[in-house]
Amino acid sequence: MEFPYSKQAASLDESVQLANEFSGCIKGDEVIVLNGNLGTGKTFFIKEVLKNLGVDEVSSPTFTLINEYSGKFKIYHFDFYRINKPAELIDIGYYDYFNKDAVIFIEWGNLFPEMLPKKRIEINIAFLPQMNFMVDEDFARLFSIYKYE
Repeated sequence: MEFPYSKQAASLDESVQLANEFSGCIKGDEVIVLNGNLGTGKTFFIKEVLKNLGVDEVSSPTFTLINEYSGKFKIYHFDFYRINKPAELIDIGYYDYFNKDAVIFIEWGNLFPEMLPKKRIEINIAFLPQMNFMVDEDFARLFSIYKYE
């Protein structure tokens, strides 16, 4: 997969296939930011990627703010949705999680772009309108993936 990358997923299965493909790009020290409206599938996408990295039990960190997993890599999964100001992230030790031995996923990173590292991968997920009878309206998404160095 080369970045920037864009793909329409017309079904849940196609979203899973994209997550499987994307997981092959993970080498071990990435920060991966997912943005999109409520219900676009940010946590679902992360769950599918993490299955490929040896993590079976994944839950949304909306209320815990961060979840930690061990699989092929050490993984930290943040959710900025309930954060009101950057100081709250600093209070939970946000910067302490960044090291070469971990993969970091951040949902709703667009809420605090000033807290994101310059080197990161961003995945923007958007709902697609039903364009034809082949698209499942409940699952049609546009995935746009960018890599910032």
